[in-house]
Amino acid sequence: MTSACSSGRDPSYTAYGLNWPHRLLPYQEVGIAKLTTEVSVLLADEMGLGKTVQAIAALRLLFCREEVQRALIVCPAGLIVQWRQHLRIWAPELTLSTAVGTAEQRAAAWRRDAALFLTTYESLRSDLYLPGPSGPMRRNWDLVVIDEAQRIKNPHADVSLAIKRLSRTRSWALTGTPLENRLDDLISVLDFAAPGRFDPVAMALGLRRLLGQVLLRRRRREVLGDLPPKFASIVSIDLTTHQRAAYRRAEKEGIVWLRSLGTRLRISHVLELILRLKQICNFCPESGESSKFTDLRNRVAAVINSGEKALTFTQFVAQPFGARRLAQELAEFRPLLLTGEVDPAERARVVDEFKRDPTRRLLLLSLRAGGLGLNLTEASYVFHFDRWWNPAVETQAEDRVHRIGQRSPVHVFAYLCADTIEQRIDEILTAKRELFADVVDGVATEELGRLNIDELLQAVAPEFRR
Repeated sequence: MTSACSSGRDPSYTAYGLNWPHRLLPYQEVGIAKLTTEVSVLLADEMGLGKTVQAIAALRLLFCREEVQRALIVCPAGLIVQWRQHLRIWAPELTLSTAVGTAEQRAAAWRRDAALFLTTYESLRSDLYLPGPSGPMRRNWDLVVIDEAQRIKNPHADVSLAIKRLSRTRSWALTGTPLENRLDDLISVLDFAAPGRFDPVAMALGLRRLLGQVLLRRRRREVLGDLPPKFASIVSIDLTTHQRAAYRRAEKEGIVWLRSLGTRLRISHVLELILRLKQICNFCPESGESSKFTDLRNRVAAVINSGEKALTFTQFVAQPFGARRLAQELAEFRPLLLTGEVDPAERARVVDEFKRDPTRRLLLLSLRAGGLGLNLTEASYVFHFDRWWNPAVETQAEDRVHRIGQRSPVHVFAYLCADTIEQRIDEILTAKRELFADVVDGVATEELGRLNIDELLQAVAPEFRR
């Protein structure tokens, strides 16, 4: 294995006795110091502050000091390419084996003699108990890094259980959203980052104490004084006449259906109706009309005509309500499309074309596929065509644009259809953002409750009573 202490070629910046491709910012050096000196770290910097770079730089230093001999990095499938690219740039001396692909390909990757192993959450879950000394469960890892650590927020999920079973000396959890909906999310992440150190009896006091020991979180406004501002606006829209009629009909029929279920009523039934109502807010299923789309098209045209680039996010993919419908309706602007159906190679091609081709000024993304792992500072406008229950997911999407490297003010527009489920979702989002700030940013540690069935029913129709 080549030494991680190699000075490298064509140095542009030197620190810690090593050459680096770019200058490390002061707050990043603070993060590297914490990662290299402590065995349990929850690095929760806001999106766009370079958590990946800090982790790789710290990894390289630990290998150089011979404090780590073998490490494992686990990330979502959509971030594998990004991690490989960053590792080549920031730690080229470290040998890397990527365990993805077919079962046979992954098994071969686990058997390689490498310093670093990179895999996805799903691959690790499948390969955990591979026979022989190369299986992930059979190794004693010096360090395990998990990226987008909110993926293990459910302590009972197979992926979460698999991650926590790994034998390891150091645990690093990277996420800009350690708490998405409730305190149990955060506690599950801490159970990986600092196993056995959370005292459930002490609860609030114990959580605050543990966070004080392992959490490092910086916000962009605190460390990037030169980052351009982000202006967020809610665009309140009235449904068209046809949309309103279809919405009222679906709402009325849905409520009658929910009432008919009686004691068989479950959250899944309520969510099914909510989904239907949200789709109608995007496009009328009968007439095809959309007040939101009419406004979006005008705004997108203005952005493109001004020479800027824009992202548009939606939680839906298929016709007639989602990203593919938007691509069809906005064809005159030659939009690029990025959804979960796109494989990693095509994803990389689409992103590269958007970044490099000055004639491709509009990128349409499904929220889940495009909200993570992308650096799209070429754009300066973001449109949320519909809203997601989780405010952290929306913020992650916006931060594809509002991050290091952005030189223009960022404008974010979130659509909201008045007197609909979207308006009531917005009220829930506002409350959740306040609670996230309270818990993660250290103001308070009140329990975040689940959305129970009655709260969901009230979101569907405030007058609803079981």
